[in-house]
Amino acid sequence: MKKIYLDYAATTPVDKEVLKTMLPYFSHDFGNVMSIHGFGQTALEAVDSARNILANFLGCSLGEIIFTSGATESNNLAIKGVLRSYYSQKNRKLAKPHIIITKFEHHCVLDTSKGLEKDELAEITYLPVYKDGIVKVEDIKKVIKPNTILISVMYVNNEIGTVQPIKEIGKMINEIRKKKDGLEKFYPVFHTDATQAVNYFECDVEKLGVDMMSMSGHKIYGPKGIGALYVRNATPIKRIQDGGDQENRLRAGTHNVPGIVGLGKAIKLINSQLTTHNSQQILKLRNYLIKKVLKEIPKTYLNGSAEKRSPNNANFRFDNVEGEGLVLSLDMEGIAASTGSACSSGALEPSHVLLSLGLRHEQAHGSLRLTLGKDTTKQELDITIKKLKEIVARLRKISGGVLNEFKNN
Repeated sequence: MKKIYLDYAATTPVDKEVLKTMLPYFSHDFGNVMSIHGFGQTALEAVDSARNILANFLGCSLGEIIFTSGATESNNLAIKGVLRSYYSQKNRKLAKPHIIITKFEHHCVLDTSKGLEKDELAEITYLPVYKDGIVKVEDIKKVIKPNTILISVMYVNNEIGTVQPIKEIGKMINEIRKKKDGLEKFYPVFHTDATQAVNYFECDVEKLGVDMMSMSGHKIYGPKGIGALYVRNATPIKRIQDGGDQENRLRAGTHNVPGIVGLGKAIKLINSQLTTHNSQQILKLRNYLIKKVLKEIPKTYLNGSAEKRSPNNANFRFDNVEGEGLVLSLDMEGIAASTGSACSSGALEPSHVLLSLGLRHEQAHGSLRLTLGKDTTKQELDITIKKLKEIVARLRKISGGVLNEFKNN
């Protein structure tokens, strides 16, 4: 049975060109970047080359790129680092710092913020995102306070793929900061988790007006265990782990040279004409998938905005169907899908992202995420749609039978 992979939002395969670029740095050019001998300098050159690729991609300077182990670490460094910097200021105001995030951030942002709130280190405002899965700029503006030090809004949601108005938010925050002076002119710092956006959307940090941006290699056909955080020069941030002086003294730890090289190559491939063609093809296939599923399977709905969403994301909900049953049934047919974030797949609670849209628990439990990639074909989608129709019908029949038996008893 040929397997079909439709879970690219969870992770992507490493591109062959990326792997080829990485291989020498596992065994031949294995030096430590911090070593001053030839082996170390060869590794340093490779890291500097990758840093240059990222800086060109983001439109920033080399010193503004901080390599991390992935987006989770980047997001933790962004939030905790800004808070730690605030508390280190000798002449800071006595007010407890205020942080604004959305209700449907990735768990690494959401749980980090909840932890700070629980420890009484920060006041957190959780913004609504409404039925279409889009945050409103005016909602953010209304809740900004004099003690707001950080605003974090994800660029593209990892579960439903909706795209947030990052550029408009950045412009609004910049207008507020223009009226301040001294240390206050740096607040609120604007951070975005761009993990799901890098492959498909504008990531020039000047055009977006962001101060910090997180990304991860394994979402863009790069390796796992590597990511980056863009930090604008002069942003008030401090390191959150102690050790060596790597990465502008913001991220201690030996450099993952093969991973960094792989991330650089993956970013370089995004700018190629072939990648642009792949993105257009993915969008065409995604639209085909949505149209066919909504048309051919009764009582099926699309979660989130149909227009303002990532070109590879289709997130459906099915009445009277349990999402995990769908995923397991599809898996038995050789089709990989998910109900939401891979980081939360072990949880029994319904997706916080879907609940933030106003869905009831049973609706959230009946959702399925299908995410496409550059290797996805129309034939694979046709097979998936056919199997999905059969599985939904079977699960609904079982669900109806159980319900009737319950009523009779």
